[in-house]
Amino acid sequence: MSESTPLVGIIMGSDSDYSVMQDAVQMLREFGIAHEVEVVSAHRTPDKMVTYAREAADRGIRVIIAGAGGAAHLPGMVASMTSLPVIGVPVPLAKLDGMDSLLSIVQMPGGIPVATVSIGGAKNAGILAARILATSDDALRATLDAYAQGLTDMVAEKNDALKARIAAE
Repeated sequence: MSESTPLVGIIMGSDSDYSVMQDAVQMLREFGIAHEVEVVSAHRTPDKMVTYAREAADRGIRVIIAGAGGAAHLPGMVASMTSLPVIGVPVPLAKLDGMDSLLSIVQMPGGIPVATVSIGGAKNAGILAARILATSDDALRATLDAYAQGLTDMVAEKNDALKARIAAE
């Protein structure tokens, strides 16, 4: 975790969710974005959730990534208590393959927006958080542009390798 003041808060309902949420941590580390990680359960630690949501902005947090499985109330509940952008990550559980989590997170009532990524899509949540921060950080925007160019280059290399393999058949 970064040692400077965190800009992104990564929260999840259980420590077992970290197997999914670690992808968001990895992306934030790659982009050099200070962040924090906390277990904050909407159901088992509701007071902690309320405190976290209401105090995050005053502590310097600018984006919250909230991972949740099953009933997946954490992203929406946090979004209802802060004006910060909240990105929901549906965490797949053994049953229903995360569809329950996805549907819970995307069905927020009007006025309580939660940006939602794919089931298990914590990597994209980290990238989206970086993009939100990059709207006011030119250096970070350049880093994101370089990351995107790297993806383009990777696809071109894979395309060339595929063509070579097909030609050799």
